[in-house]
Amino acid sequence: MDFYYRPGSAPCRAVIMTAKAIGVEFDKLIFINTRAGDQFKPEYLKINPQHTIPTLVDNSTGLSLWESRAIMVYLVEKYAQDDALYPKDVKQQALINQRLYFDMGTLYKSFADYYYPQIFQKQPANEENFKKIEVAFDLLNTFLQNQTFAARESLSLADISLLASVSSFDVAGFDLKRYSNVSRWYEQCKRVTPGWDVNWSGCLEFRKYFDN
Repeated sequence: MDFYYRPGSAPCRAVIMTAKAIGVEFDKLIFINTRAGDQFKPEYLKINPQHTIPTLVDNSTGLSLWESRAIMVYLVEKYAQDDALYPKDVKQQALINQRLYFDMGTLYKSFADYYYPQIFQKQPANEENFKKIEVAFDLLNTFLQNQTFAARESLSLADISLLASVSSFDVAGFDLKRYSNVSRWYEQCKRVTPGWDVNWSGCLEFRKYFDN
């Protein structure tokens, strides 16, 4: 399998942690420099006309797949030795899906909406968008009330995806300690999630945008 990615990207890091968790090795890790426009090159558009990262190409099946959470589910369902990260039970799976979609459409989106215009377009901070971050963290804090993990009592794909996003907020300087359940969960996930070291290395690379 070939994996097209950028190390600092939270969605890319989520896929890498998933692969680590199930013991899958990519044949090639192909760096896509989105700042230089690599995602618009004809050879990349051929495999992903939406020109996003990450993209997975499974050479054994001929499948080209993008959207990180879809890739994570695919990797587990096709290559995991068990269903620990994404159970077959419909009720558990539905709750994991809800958390994945919450991450994509609410939590990670709030990060992108607030920070990316400042980083990449040099725009001033938008306080209304910052309030959306706070709303997202209030919700996540509620989800984690009396729960060790985000969707069940053991690590799942929901935690891996959320961990990639929350660690991005961490290096951005967002005050996670205001949310006690999130802080507790975050420390737990850092200890038990395979590939955390790779994720954090990508976070530190991304931090240069905030340091500047």
